[in-house]
Amino acid sequence: MTAPWWLRILAKLVLSRVPIGYRTFARLGMFRHGRMHKPEYATGIFTRHFSRAHERVGPPPRDFVALEFGVGDSIASAILARASGAGRCYLIDAGRYAVEDAQPYRDLVDALRDDGANVAEIPRTATFAEILERYGGVYLTEGLQSLRQIPDGSVDFVWSNAVLEHVRRGDFAAVQRELRRVIKPTGILSHRVDLKDHLGGALNNRRLSSALWERDWFAHSGFYTNRLTFEEMRATFDAAGFATEVVRVDRWEELPTPRSRMAREFHDLDAEALCVSGFDVLLRPR
Repeated sequence: MTAPWWLRILAKLVLSRVPIGYRTFARLGMFRHGRMHKPEYATGIFTRHFSRAHERVGPPPRDFVALEFGVGDSIASAILARASGAGRCYLIDAGRYAVEDAQPYRDLVDALRDDGANVAEIPRTATFAEILERYGGVYLTEGLQSLRQIPDGSVDFVWSNAVLEHVRRGDFAAVQRELRRVIKPTGILSHRVDLKDHLGGALNNRRLSSALWERDWFAHSGFYTNRLTFEEMRATFDAAGFATEVVRVDRWEELPTPRSRMAREFHDLDAEALCVSGFDVLLRPR
């Protein structure tokens, strides 16, 4: 039986204050940031974003520069980007969450080589830092501040997968401006955004007021989403200087959480906007 939304919030509020490191929680299957530590999953996610983007703009330049925003539990994307011809791959996150054990990365490299990819093997004694260096990975773990370290117009390809909804609401526009700053005029960005509540797949995150939801102690407890709608995100992309191509929009047929149960500030939101549960977009500099 699935735990109710309020119990999940309560449990994470309590557990996030227990003095145990993230990797311990991740080993227990709690607070895990995605599944990119699994080779098949990582390959599928990267391939979908990379293929879709370059169907639009053609093949990337030789030794192209990639950037994954929100890498989660793995630096696998650096290996996958290198196998696709990248010279460098920036790996941006809000904390040092990536698995540092070399074995999952060896498994990924072995699978790629079995499929004919020209990618170097990982030496048995390789450290996490050496793996990053070997595949051109630059792992930066201070979120928006890390983005600000990347040179203007230096990146060819950016992607994120179920990450943008977790960017703090107050930082969202600044993140889009930084991504616009770092992308080359010929570059492209691919994003998958999940607008469900991450508490049970509905809109229970809208039951609470922003006065509570946006407090730092609440937002840093492992269940935060910024609660921006599809149209609000599109408007922010536009304001940052992007041309947006909507590739896919997923919708609920009806609101999964009754409007009467939402905080008053959401009562006037258009029902059609609230029924968008996720979307895929491609962005290019305008």
